Amino acid sequence: MRDSDLRYFESLLLDRRVQIKKNIDDASREIATLKNDDVGDEADHASVSNDRMIEQAISAQQSRELVEIDFSLSKIKSGGYGVCDMCEEDISFQRLKVKPYAKYCIVCREIIEKQNR
Repeated sequence: MRDSDLRYFESLLLDRRVQIKKNIDDASREIATLKNDDVGDEADHASVSNDRMIEQAISAQQSRELVEIDFSLSKIKSGGYGVCDMCEEDISFQRLKVKPYAKYCIVCREIIEKQNR
């Protein structure tokens, strides 16, 4: 992969990383606010509880994405970025544009998804 491509993907990953950290911080503040809100009745309590669960699920998913982004950034530094972890072939540029933290090429990703079903 060319240096200009690596810089492009590094920039995408760093920008996404900043956005995720902001989202997680915002969600944490929202959850804290929900915990401090006085709820009037059971319907209010159920609504607050539901909102809290949704915020926590989103934060957990984004935390997993953050780990994948950090792994991809380390691969850029070590020289292994853009190579499938399974077959060791190059991951297509188009796939990396859609998911810059992809660990697998399309073929290997499909194999993994079928195995996980």
